Amino acid sequence: MVARALMFQGTGSDVGKSLVVAGLARVFTLRGLSVLPFKPQNMSNNAAVTADGGEIGRAQALQARAASVPLSVHMNPVLLKPQSEVGAQVVVQGRVEGNAKAAEYQLLKPRLLSRVLESFEILKARADLVLVEGAGSASEINLRQNDIANMGFACAADVPVVLIGDIDRGGVIASLAGTKLVIDDDDAAMIHGFIVNRFRGDPALFAEGMRIIGAFTGWQSIGLLPHFADAALLPAEDALGLTQSFARKPGAKMRIAVPILPHISNFDDLDPLEAEPDVELIRVRRGEAIPGDCDLVLLVGSKATITDLAALREAGFDTDIAAHYRRGGRVLGLCGGYQMLGRRISDPEGSEGPPGSAEGLGLLDVETVLSASKRLEAVTGVSADGISFAGYEMHTGHTTGVDCSRPFSSIGGNPEGASSRDGRVVGTYVHGLFCDDRQRSAWLSRLGGTVSGLNYEANVDAILDRLAAHMEQHLDIDGLLKIAR
Repeated sequence: MVARALMFQGTGSDVGKSLVVAGLARVFTLRGLSVLPFKPQNMSNNAAVTADGGEIGRAQALQARAASVPLSVHMNPVLLKPQSEVGAQVVVQGRVEGNAKAAEYQLLKPRLLSRVLESFEILKARADLVLVEGAGSASEINLRQNDIANMGFACAADVPVVLIGDIDRGGVIASLAGTKLVIDDDDAAMIHGFIVNRFRGDPALFAEGMRIIGAFTGWQSIGLLPHFADAALLPAEDALGLTQSFARKPGAKMRIAVPILPHISNFDDLDPLEAEPDVELIRVRRGEAIPGDCDLVLLVGSKATITDLAALREAGFDTDIAAHYRRGGRVLGLCGGYQMLGRRISDPEGSEGPPGSAEGLGLLDVETVLSASKRLEAVTGVSADGISFAGYEMHTGHTTGVDCSRPFSSIGGNPEGASSRDGRVVGTYVHGLFCDDRQRSAWLSRLGGTVSGLNYEANVDAILDRLAAHMEQHLDIDGLLKIAR
C-alpha cells in the first residue's frame, strides 16, 4: 500500500495549520481511511513521547490522536527545541543529535532532508493518506535554498500543497496573493488550492474576496473556514498562545498561578486545569506579580532550566513565591520546575547551555545534576496518597537529596519526586498528571476545591469530532481528496 499525500502550508506562523490537519485527520478517519500525520520540521518545546521511544512535536501528537493511531518518531523527523534566542537542540527521528545555532542549522538541513524523506516513505507504506503540515511561512524565500519544511520538501517528495491564510489577523487577500507573487513558478505550481481560516461574520461578505484570491492565484478555493471557538480547549503546541489574554472566571473556587518563563516547555500540562470550571489559571508574565491570594504556584517545564531560573529571579517571581509559601501556600514543580525548587542545579557538561551551576529556590532540600542523557518514557504510578496516574517523563538530569525520602510517587516500585517536610512543596518529573482525571481530581481536593467530574480525554475527543463536523460543513473535502496524490 502506498498512500496519497497532501501538504498544508501557511502564509505565516500560527495561521491554523496544525488545527486544520488535526481536523482533517479526524474527517478522513471517520470516512474509513487510514490516515497518518507528518511534519518534516517542527520548532517547539512542547513535545510528546512516542510509542517507539522518541519525541515529536505536540501538534503531531494531537493529529495522531485525531487519526486514532499511535505516535511515531517518523511523524516529525526533525524537531528543533529552542534553548536560546539563536540556538536549539536538534532532535532527529526522535533522538537528540546535538545543538546548533541558527546559522549552523541552515548548513545541516541538506543532510537532514534524506532522513525526512526516509520517514515520509515509511509513513506512506502504512496508510491510505498522509497529511503533511508545513512550518512557518511558505513565502520565506530567503530560506528556500536549503528548505526541508515547506516547498523544499513538497518538491522533493512531489506532494501537492494547499495554502492556508488567516483572515483574523487581517490582510488575507494580500498574504495569499503575495505568496503567489514572491515564490518561483515551480513552487507556485505545487499549490493547488487555498483555505481562508478563522472567518467571523457573514460568509457572503467575503465571497468576492474568495473570488479575487482565486482569480489572482489560479488556485482552487477549498473553502472559507469559520472561527472554531473550541480550538482553545485543545492541547496547544505554540508558546504564542501563552501570550494571549484569557477570560477571568469570577466564580472560580481556586486560583493557580503559573509564572511564564522564556523557555517554557510541555505547557500543555496546563490545559486540563484551564478546562476545569472551578479553576482560574493565572499566567503571570514578566512585569506582573504572582497574586497573593492564589492557592497554588505551579512551575512547569523548561528547555533551559538554569537560564529560566535566572529569568524567574530577574522578574521577581522568587520573592513572590517565597511570600506565597510563608503565607501557607502550596507550590508544585513539574520537571524543570521541580529542579528549580531545589537548592542547586548543576550543568557540568553544558547540556542546556554554558557549563555552570546556579542556586535554586531552596524550597526543597534536593540538588539536580543535568547531563546529556535524556529519559523519554511513558509511565504509570501511584502518588504517595494512593492515587494512581498515567503520564510520561521527558527530562535530563538526576535529582537527589533529603526530601527525596518523601517521594511524590512510586513508579514501577521506585520512588519518584520529592516533598517538603510540611508537604506544601512538591516536585515531580511526571508530565501529564492533570490529564489523568484521578490525579487532577486529587490535586483539586488537596487544594480544598470541588471535583467537577470532567473527563478530560473524552472531552478532547468530543471536540475533535465537532471540529471534523465543522470542516465537513465548510470545506471541499472531496476536492482535497482529488488534489492528493
